[in-house]
Amino acid sequence: MNYKALFHRAFLLISSPASAWEEIRLEEDRRAVFSSFVYPMIGLCGLSVFLGSLFSHGWGGPESFRYAMTQCCAIAVALFGGYFLAVNLTHHYTARMLNMPVEKSLILQLAGYSMVVIFCLRIILALMPDFQIIALLLQFYTVYIVWEGSERLIHINEENRLKFTLVSSVALLFSPVIIEWIFDKLTYFLN
Repeated sequence: MNYKALFHRAFLLISSPASAWEEIRLEEDRRAVFSSFVYPMIGLCGLSVFLGSLFSHGWGGPESFRYAMTQCCAIAVALFGGYFLAVNLTHHYTARMLNMPVEKSLILQLAGYSMVVIFCLRIILALMPDFQIIALLLQFYTVYIVWEGSERLIHINEENRLKFTLVSSVALLFSPVIIEWIFDKLTYFLN
């Protein structure tokens, strides 16, 4: 895995989404987003949550390690499942409600790269949980990233662009939260 390219892509998406989407649009393999961006970012989120849990709850005994592993699994499942749930919701919305059949590979690419803010905030919050309020506000930058990507990558027409952006952004922001909540409840009940 080329982490230098991963961090460059994440920085470019956050600092200049328009030019990042122009660069992404030229990629030939649309499904490379999995191995080059989404999976490594989920891995970094899981690692940071694991370390953050160990730092906050101590290193003593198997109980703290079990808690850290449970939190790591929860964030990985939430981000992985949230990504695919958001992709499917966006794809069905685009096809059924907007009557614009878009290739699913484009939606996969748009959703994967648009989650950059969510990934970065999860990494930061795992290590510095006191920034919860700031992170709550910063996550809405995802809307702007989706707005730029909808025009440059998917070529959504102007009359549907706002609706598409809002639905996609809501799906990207809330799907991981819902799946993490379900995972936490199941973990609680099964223990």
